[in-house]
Amino acid sequence: MSLPEGFLWGGATAANQYEGGFDQGGRGLSTLDIVTSGSQEQPRQLTVKDAQGKIHNISMYEGMPEDCQGYLDENQYYPSHRATDFYHHWQEDIALFAEQGYKAYRMSISWTRIFPDGTKESLNEEGILFYERIFNELLKYGIEPIVTLNHFDMPLALAESREGWLDRRTIEDFLDYAVLLFERFKEQVKYWITFNEINLLNGYVFLGIKGKDLGKRAQALHHVFLASARCVMEGKKINPDFQIGMMLASAGMYPETCNPNDSMREIEVSRMFKYLYSDVQCRGYYPEYALKEYERNGWQLVMESDDLDLLRKGTVDFLSFSYYNSAVISTKEQEKTSRGNMMEAVKNPYLEESEWGWPIDPTGLRIVLNQLYDRYQLPLFIVENGLGALDTFNDQNEIVDDARIAYLSAHIEQMIKAVVHDGVKLLGYTPWGCIDIISAGTGEMKKRYGFIYVDLDDSGKGTFARKKKKSFYWYKKVIESNGTSIQAKP
Repeated sequence: MSLPEGFLWGGATAANQYEGGFDQGGRGLSTLDIVTSGSQEQPRQLTVKDAQGKIHNISMYEGMPEDCQGYLDENQYYPSHRATDFYHHWQEDIALFAEQGYKAYRMSISWTRIFPDGTKESLNEEGILFYERIFNELLKYGIEPIVTLNHFDMPLALAESREGWLDRRTIEDFLDYAVLLFERFKEQVKYWITFNEINLLNGYVFLGIKGKDLGKRAQALHHVFLASARCVMEGKKINPDFQIGMMLASAGMYPETCNPNDSMREIEVSRMFKYLYSDVQCRGYYPEYALKEYERNGWQLVMESDDLDLLRKGTVDFLSFSYYNSAVISTKEQEKTSRGNMMEAVKNPYLEESEWGWPIDPTGLRIVLNQLYDRYQLPLFIVENGLGALDTFNDQNEIVDDARIAYLSAHIEQMIKAVVHDGVKLLGYTPWGCIDIISAGTGEMKKRYGFIYVDLDDSGKGTFARKKKKSFYWYKKVIESNGTSIQAKP
């Protein structure tokens, strides 16, 4: 079985986890710049200062208290500040991607490198030139840039001055940012993704909202939906050949038993965790089940007269998604011991788990591909998939990451079955963290995904030297063969 000619093999990263250079080249602060490192047991912490001037560290998932503001503490380690330093290694890294044979590279642009305070009045031309050099370098090697406009980063200035996406003015600021990029890079970039894992956006770090009011989140997300729709509409005016998509965190979900109550619960969770977001962006309207849920919770969205028309007109060209694991949904009251990409669920006895407790389910990827394609009949794009694991050197100073190779080969096999056997239309595959980057959830370095090792530890110490792992050579063969050579042990 082989994939169509022109299939976009590559890799994926995010600016806040990879780029670094947080205070160089005119870049402004983002909310992720005030988030410290964490661990599997300890979530990453927001550094905040209260009205009395006292500094606190709170979980990034708890949300910024109403009376606090973001703060940088010189005694803390903030992993995003240097990340794995693409800012100073971009030529070296792109050459390594080219050596592997990449057809595409999915990356994100840092909003605050373009608009340091989030608005067009603060335009930073040096930031534009930085990305222009990167795109030129990619194209020199025949690598298609897949560009995400917003990958979890909210300008700190907008979060502090107006609670970010809760304020409707942020739509216009984001559109100014997007249109500038569309115009500057209309000849270099064809594929755009508006928001990364839109269904995971929440709280202060990702949306800029303070407190824990879920009604605020619903309103902020409405503004995000509108911003995405308008990006599609404005982007097409600038270059009708643009392909503009959305991006979903798409874990597979199973009911725990054949009890109809478990099945109904799985439908409810899948709807509100995943499908609400893709339904709005792919179909162009709020589904009835979501409106009923909002009504039950007393969430009344504030809309302008043309909002629903904008959502209808601004539907996306393709649906991109991440897939790492599946989850078991149950109606029973029981401990949720299985993790995976910001969600917890019931343990699946049929699956092995990673060192970080994430279920490993290659067949689940084929299921998700079929579910999404059946639902929307839009081209799909797997823009994240990978195994976070500890990497160690052997006596020959090599990293033999057979577990990563086994994970990826099994998932690629199921991906090919979905395309060749099931008829799913798939644009490409860009596994996550193709080079080692800091973990989004924990800020750690020891949880590695890449084909390329970066010499850096959890405390930010290291030379940043790059080294190829065994998986580097394995994935090179996969690309060369267009997926016909995927054996786990080359």
